[in-house]
Amino acid sequence: MKTALLIIDIQKDYFPGGKFPLVEPLAAAKKAYSILQCFREHGGHHVHIQHISLKPDATFFVRGTEGSDTHDAVAHFEGEPIVYKHYPNSFRETNLLEMLQGWGIERVVITGMMTHMCVDATTRAAADFGFKVIVAEDACATRDLEHDGTVVPADHVHRAFLAALKSYGQVMKSEEVIALLAGEQAKAS
Repeated sequence: MKTALLIIDIQKDYFPGGKFPLVEPLAAAKKAYSILQCFREHGGHHVHIQHISLKPDATFFVRGTEGSDTHDAVAHFEGEPIVYKHYPNSFRETNLLEMLQGWGIERVVITGMMTHMCVDATTRAAADFGFKVIVAEDACATRDLEHDGTVVPADHVHRAFLAALKSYGQVMKSEEVIALLAGEQAKAS
Protein backbone atom coordinates (compact mmCIF):
# COMPACT_ATOMS: atom_id res chain seq x y z
CA MET A 1 0.00 0.00 0.00
CA LYS A 2 1.52 3.33 -1.05
CA THR A 3 2.07 5.29 2.18
CA ALA A 4 3.17 8.82 3.07
CA LEU A 5 4.33 10.24 6.38
CA LEU A 6 2.92 13.53 7.64
CA ILE A 7 5.07 15.40 10.20
CA ILE A 8 2.67 17.99 11.60
CA ASP A 9 3.80 21.19 13.33
CA ILE A 10 6.88 19.92 15.16
CA GLN A 11 7.96 23.53 15.58
CA LYS A 12 10.17 25.30 18.08
CA ASP A 13 7.40 27.27 19.83
CA TYR A 14 6.07 23.96 21.19
CA PHE A 15 9.33 23.15 23.00
CA PRO A 16 10.77 24.43 26.30
CA GLY A 17 11.68 28.10 25.84
CA GLY A 18 9.10 28.44 23.07
CA LYS A 19 5.97 30.56 23.23
CA PHE A 20 3.48 27.66 23.61
CA PRO A 21 5.29 24.67 25.15
CA LEU A 22 3.68 21.24 25.22
CA VAL A 23 4.19 18.36 27.65
CA GLU A 24 7.10 16.09 26.60
CA PRO A 25 7.46 17.42 23.04
CA LEU A 26 11.03 16.18 22.63
CA ALA A 27 10.10 12.56 23.40
CA ALA A 28 7.38 12.71 20.73
CA ALA A 29 9.70 14.44 18.25
CA LYS A 30 12.32 11.71 18.71
CA LYS A 31 9.72 9.04 17.91
CA ALA A 32 8.58 11.04 14.86
CA TYR A 33 12.23 11.24 13.79
CA SER A 34 12.60 7.44 13.96
CA ILE A 35 9.67 7.06 11.57
CA LEU A 36 10.96 9.89 9.37
CA GLN A 37 14.34 8.14 9.09
CA CYS A 38 12.57 4.95 8.03
CA PHE A 39 10.85 6.86 5.21
CA ARG A 40 14.05 8.64 4.23
CA GLU A 41 16.09 5.44 4.12
CA HIS A 42 13.55 3.61 1.98
CA GLY A 43 12.65 6.48 -0.34
CA GLY A 44 9.17 6.88 1.08
CA HIS A 45 7.10 9.99 0.57
CA HIS A 46 7.05 12.30 3.56
CA VAL A 47 5.77 15.82 4.05
CA HIS A 48 6.73 18.39 6.66
CA ILE A 49 3.77 20.52 7.66
CA GLN A 50 4.39 23.88 9.27
CA HIS A 51 1.76 26.09 10.86
CA ILE A 52 2.10 29.82 10.26
CA SER A 53 -0.42 32.00 12.06
CA LEU A 54 -2.25 34.62 10.02
CA LYS A 55 -3.79 36.35 13.03
CA PRO A 56 -2.35 39.84 13.55
CA ASP A 57 -2.37 39.31 17.34
CA ALA A 58 -0.81 35.80 17.20
CA THR A 59 1.49 34.98 20.10
CA PHE A 60 3.21 31.97 18.51
CA PHE A 61 3.99 30.53 15.06
CA VAL A 62 4.46 34.07 13.80
CA ARG A 63 5.89 34.16 10.28
CA GLY A 64 9.63 34.86 10.28
CA THR A 65 10.20 34.04 13.95
CA GLU A 66 12.49 31.28 15.13
CA GLY A 67 9.57 29.73 17.02
CA SER A 68 7.75 29.00 13.78
CA ASP A 69 10.73 27.01 12.44
CA THR A 70 10.68 23.22 12.32
CA HIS A 71 12.43 21.80 15.39
CA ASP A 72 15.91 20.37 14.82
CA ALA A 73 14.75 16.95 16.07
CA VAL A 74 12.92 16.45 12.75
CA ALA A 75 14.88 18.92 10.64
CA HIS A 76 13.55 19.58 7.17
CA PHE A 77 16.17 18.72 4.55
CA GLU A 78 16.51 20.77 1.41
CA GLY A 79 14.32 19.34 -1.33
CA GLU A 80 11.86 17.63 1.02
CA PRO A 81 8.26 18.72 0.52
CA ILE A 82 6.85 21.21 2.99
CA VAL A 83 3.27 22.42 3.32
CA TYR A 84 2.50 25.69 5.06
CA LYS A 85 -0.89 25.77 6.74
CA HIS A 86 -2.93 28.33 8.65
CA TYR A 87 -5.61 26.11 10.21
CA PRO A 88 -5.56 22.96 12.36
CA ASN A 89 -6.60 20.76 9.41
CA SER A 90 -3.47 20.29 7.27
CA PHE A 91 -5.64 19.85 4.17
CA ARG A 92 -7.56 23.12 4.54
CA GLU A 93 -6.48 25.68 1.93
CA THR A 94 -3.21 23.84 1.19
CA ASN A 95 -1.94 21.65 -1.62
CA LEU A 96 -1.56 18.59 0.63
CA LEU A 97 -4.43 16.60 -0.89
CA GLU A 98 -3.23 17.23 -4.45
CA MET A 99 0.33 16.29 -3.46
CA LEU A 100 -0.75 12.98 -1.91
CA GLN A 101 -3.07 12.16 -4.81
CA GLY A 102 -0.29 12.97 -7.29
CA TRP A 103 1.92 10.39 -5.58
CA GLY A 104 -0.87 7.81 -5.62
CA ILE A 105 -0.91 7.64 -1.81
CA GLU A 106 -3.48 5.31 -0.23
CA ARG A 107 -2.43 5.56 3.41
CA VAL A 108 -0.93 8.23 5.66
CA VAL A 109 1.07 7.87 8.86
CA ILE A 110 0.48 10.86 11.11
CA THR A 111 2.95 12.26 13.63
CA GLY A 112 3.12 15.66 15.25
CA MET A 113 1.60 18.24 17.47
CA MET A 114 -0.93 18.87 19.04
CA THR A 115 -2.85 15.61 19.48
CA HIS A 116 -6.07 17.40 20.43
CA MET A 117 -5.92 19.97 17.65
CA CYS A 118 -3.93 19.60 14.42
CA VAL A 119 -3.31 15.85 14.68
CA ASP A 120 -7.01 15.31 15.38
CA ALA A 121 -8.26 17.61 12.59
CA THR A 122 -5.83 16.21 10.01
CA THR A 123 -6.57 12.58 10.92
CA ARG A 124 -10.30 13.07 10.54
CA ALA A 125 -9.88 14.94 7.24
CA ALA A 126 -7.52 12.28 5.86
CA ALA A 127 -10.07 9.57 6.62
CA ASP A 128 -12.84 11.68 5.09
CA PHE A 129 -10.76 11.99 1.91
CA GLY A 130 -10.54 8.19 1.75
CA PHE A 131 -7.02 7.59 3.02
CA LYS A 132 -6.26 4.73 5.37
CA VAL A 133 -4.80 6.36 8.48
CA ILE A 134 -2.26 5.35 11.09
CA VAL A 135 -1.60 7.69 14.01
CA ALA A 136 1.76 7.08 15.68
CA GLU A 137 0.59 7.70 19.23
CA ASP A 138 3.99 8.17 20.87
CA ALA A 139 5.12 10.48 18.05
CA CYS A 140 2.49 13.05 19.03
CA ALA A 141 2.28 15.48 21.95
CA THR A 142 -0.21 17.85 23.50
CA ARG A 143 -0.68 20.03 26.57
CA ASP A 144 -2.89 20.41 29.61
CA LEU A 145 -6.31 21.85 28.81
CA GLU A 146 -8.72 23.70 31.07
CA HIS A 147 -12.50 23.69 30.99
CA ASP A 148 -14.85 25.31 33.47
CA GLY A 149 -12.16 25.54 36.14
CA THR A 150 -10.97 21.96 35.73
CA VAL A 151 -7.48 21.24 34.41
CA VAL A 152 -7.29 18.14 32.24
CA PRO A 153 -3.72 16.77 32.27
CA ALA A 154 -1.99 16.42 28.91
CA ASP A 155 -1.76 12.63 29.25
CA HIS A 156 -5.54 12.40 29.65
CA VAL A 157 -6.13 14.78 26.75
CA HIS A 158 -3.73 12.74 24.58
CA ARG A 159 -5.30 9.39 25.45
CA ALA A 160 -8.89 10.63 25.06
CA PHE A 161 -8.21 11.99 21.58
CA LEU A 162 -6.34 8.85 20.53
CA ALA A 163 -9.26 6.73 21.77
CA ALA A 164 -11.61 8.78 19.59
CA LEU A 165 -9.26 8.65 16.59
CA LYS A 166 -9.45 4.84 16.58
CA SER A 167 -12.77 5.39 14.79
CA TYR A 168 -10.82 6.99 11.91
CA GLY A 169 -7.87 4.63 11.61
CA GLN A 170 -5.26 2.66 13.48
CA VAL A 171 -3.44 4.03 16.52
CA MET A 172 -0.05 2.41 16.99
CA LYS A 173 3.29 2.95 18.72
CA SER A 174 6.10 4.17 16.48
CA GLU A 175 7.98 0.86 16.72
CA GLU A 176 4.84 -0.96 15.54
CA VAL A 177 4.48 1.45 12.61
CA ILE A 178 8.11 0.87 11.58
CA ALA A 179 7.72 -2.93 11.92
CA LEU A 180 4.52 -2.86 9.84
CA LEU A 181 6.15 -0.83 7.08
CA ALA A 182 9.30 -3.00 7.11
CA GLY A 183 7.18 -6.15 6.88
CA GLU A 184 5.23 -4.75 3.94
CA GLN A 185 8.43 -3.72 2.17
CA ALA A 186 9.95 -7.17 2.69
CA LYS A 187 6.86 -8.81 1.16
CA ALA A 188 6.98 -6.46 -1.82
CA SER A 189 10.68 -7.21 -2.52
